[in-house]
Amino acid sequence: MEHVHWSDRGQQVQADPSESGGTATQFIGVSRLGSAQLGARFTVLMQVRGSSWVESKEGRFRLTAGDWLALDKESRPLIQTDRDGLTIGLALGTDTPRQMARYADAALYAGRGRVSARDLRTALRLWRDAADRVAKPDADAMVAMRPLLMHLASIQRDLGDRVARCPGRSRTRKRQVFGRLQRARLYMEGNCDRIVRISELAELTSFSSWYFSKTFQSLYDESPQAAAARMRLEHAARLLRESDMMIGEVAAASGFDNCCSFARAFRARFGTSATRYRAAGSARTHSAKSSDVARKAMLRHGT
Repeated sequence: MEHVHWSDRGQQVQADPSESGGTATQFIGVSRLGSAQLGARFTVLMQVRGSSWVESKEGRFRLTAGDWLALDKESRPLIQTDRDGLTIGLALGTDTPRQMARYADAALYAGRGRVSARDLRTALRLWRDAADRVAKPDADAMVAMRPLLMHLASIQRDLGDRVARCPGRSRTRKRQVFGRLQRARLYMEGNCDRIVRISELAELTSFSSWYFSKTFQSLYDESPQAAAARMRLEHAARLLRESDMMIGEVAAASGFDNCCSFARAFRARFGTSATRYRAAGSARTHSAKSSDVARKAMLRHGT
């Protein structure tokens, strides 16, 4: 199908950003250990099942079923799914954002989040419908993609609500500032295995360090330093829940120089030690598995 790039069962594909002069939106599908290298386009990805890793200029991200990730056109992401994974996405053509604005006061921004199972099913159906319609001769691509683009914009509604808080005299300028700050937040999250300097974030956004810190605090109600520290500790909590890494390894993988500083910061954030946090998570997981086994046994015996 024209404009569709699909990688399956260990295949590798590379989407050429120069196709159709960069004006045509590309439909991306990656499944079952497939991988795809995308070019310089604004990209929106959704994890339908399984999990995937995304490497980009903002860092490294793990997606699980129900996650979405939107990346700036300079990100050039590489997507790799696990053996059960399915990731779908759009690499937007250069004219698409401007055409969206003509249809409605809607825009897409860099960021990440989660969707309900219902919204995920809707996105998958609209993605398939749009890919089929765009492939038809003489199809109006923007008309074909409009339902999908509007659905993606609705998923990002909470981000769009923040745009008005950004400095700028026009809506366009506010969106530009918000887009840069969103990319900086992604950079923090994608590099939560180390301490990110304010100078890095300022350079990424093309703002001064003072202006970046002031605007970030005003928009997100926390300083860049506090946001980065929170993300590193949330990353540590995920590692404690989902991996068998030792506590010291988790601390190092979350950008802490020693276990003592990690222990203090973790307790201050979560109100308990890392060891007890892991033990409580293991107990909850065991209880959930036991309940699931019991439920299946009852179904088998008709009770």
